[in-house]
Amino acid sequence: MASSTSLLFSLAALLFLVSFIQTSDAKVNGTIFMEQILDGHNAARAEVGVPPLTWDRNLAVFARGYIDEDRRADCKLLYSERWSFGETIYTGPRNITAADAVAYWVSGKQWYTYPANTCAVGKDCSDYTQVVWRTTVHIGCAQIKCDTGDLFIACEYYPHGNYAGALPY
Repeated sequence: MASSTSLLFSLAALLFLVSFIQTSDAKVNGTIFMEQILDGHNAARAEVGVPPLTWDRNLAVFARGYIDEDRRADCKLLYSERWSFGETIYTGPRNITAADAVAYWVSGKQWYTYPANTCAVGKDCSDYTQVVWRTTVHIGCAQIKCDTGDLFIACEYYPHGNYAGALPY
């Protein structure tokens, strides 16, 4: 009896420890990452009068699947070939943050002309317009450390934006 009680106690302690480690890891990595993504996006959206985005775990899982499968080996800035969602991607040295990625995507605003719905010649504003696309309401993102040592961040958006000829907001 004493050995089964001891075993049960040890198992309970181990489960508590694993749960504590996972929760701590999520607070350090997941929560801060998610907050930086949402804060950056929603600040850019507020500037143009667009409602805030909400986090979608399923989109985050989709983003993680794409970068785990397709980008881990090379960290190349290539969009997924799955066109179900809108997507933004970013890569850089291991000290980049989610806030850096969002700032980069939002920096496309400097080349975007709203009244004409155009982007400066030779520039790409599609990441910016996806960030502020009015009808997009959900976002989910993930990051990985690539085999190259760099970080890769991908965000998926639903519903996607960037419809040809349509204004983002």
